[in-house]
Amino acid sequence: MVFAYAKSGLCAEALNYYRGLRRAGIGCNDYTFTGLLTICVKFKEIQLTRQAHGQVLVMGLFSNVVVSCSVLDCYAKCGEMASACSLFEEMKVKDVLAWTTMVSGFAQCGNMKSATEFFHLMPAKNPVSWTSLIAGYARYGQGQRALELFARMMAFRIRPDQFTFSSCLCACASVVSLKHGKQVHAYLTRMNFRPNAIVLSSLVDMYAKCGCLDAARLVFDVMGVEKDVVLWNTMLSALAQHGRGEEAIHMVDEMICSGVKPNRITLIVLLHACSHSGLVQEGLRVFESMTFSHGVVPDQEHYACLIDLLGRAGDFDNLINQLQKLPCEPNQQILSALLGVCAIHGNMELGSTAAERLMKLEPQSPASYVLLSSIHATLGKWESAEQFRELMEKRHVKKEQGISWIEQQNNLQTFTVSEQLAGQEEEELPSSPIAGR
Repeated sequence: MVFAYAKSGLCAEALNYYRGLRRAGIGCNDYTFTGLLTICVKFKEIQLTRQAHGQVLVMGLFSNVVVSCSVLDCYAKCGEMASACSLFEEMKVKDVLAWTTMVSGFAQCGNMKSATEFFHLMPAKNPVSWTSLIAGYARYGQGQRALELFARMMAFRIRPDQFTFSSCLCACASVVSLKHGKQVHAYLTRMNFRPNAIVLSSLVDMYAKCGCLDAARLVFDVMGVEKDVVLWNTMLSALAQHGRGEEAIHMVDEMICSGVKPNRITLIVLLHACSHSGLVQEGLRVFESMTFSHGVVPDQEHYACLIDLLGRAGDFDNLINQLQKLPCEPNQQILSALLGVCAIHGNMELGSTAAERLMKLEPQSPASYVLLSSIHATLGKWESAEQFRELMEKRHVKKEQGISWIEQQNNLQTFTVSEQLAGQEEEELPSSPIAGR
């Protein structure tokens, strides 16, 4: 029953049934634990996972590959990779699912070095392991490596799935590689692959971030799938990125007419669109009516958008008034937004206050230190400015180095401010496995 409830998505019922079994002293079998561990994954229940792991050992079920892999999957999806590694070492039978779980777990945590090591050690690689590594590279700022890995995957004739394409398109967007994005799109078309809403969202996002808003809109309009809220939000975000605030407002009306209800993300994107288009009054109307019109209660992220909207317009009186109305203490998002607009308009007094509060909340974030140092330097307080730089070094806070990409033919060249472009050419991305199939 525990397994049946969990498989049907009735997790609360499954958990209650399991607890009833424990209270009655009734023993559990492998199906019971498989169902229980499904719940642990869904709710990230690490303590319950440890209890289930202990029960599995006591009952001698650890040798059951399905059960041991389920425990391993729980640890990995709860981000407990140290426990996952210990369990993996204890497993006498390590099937492809166990190896894939380790690759996926490390990739989700951003430990790409370990994910890559496990991937290379795998006796047999499956599409999920390839996709997990590609997704990890794309998610954690290594888009070029994701593209290289995708090309290798194609060379080995491993058929990608929806998640592979989505991750690869995210990688193309992250390094602004329109050429490779078009190749992936062409491959989808030639293979008569029916992309789901996630892949379509990734296509729209890729074209928008590569500067091709018309292509993004064309993909959004002509693809014959039912548009869900994620796809609508992606197109709205594309309009916001390109400063098309009025179009974004009209698109929300289209969205509602199509029967899709805006969610909290929709309102965040719409506020961003208004902010980046200078539509202050429209943005205020969106914020003030979101609860009544859409049933969305403003959270700190919405307030951060409001601060950005008012701050970019230089309306600091209204901005301060909104800060005083906050239902709770400002978090990192609000303070970062405030810091950004103060830097734009040179509001040193308010910016200094925001930076000091942000420094307490996020002592490892470089933005507050850099701005405070700049403010004091502008005021001629050179000793104070130097003290903030020294404090950064003392706390081992490093300013992130900006990296730019230039795409030339089949090459992605990366360089930083301190580097010359010449000599910085990266390994050529093999495009033929995509383009020639």
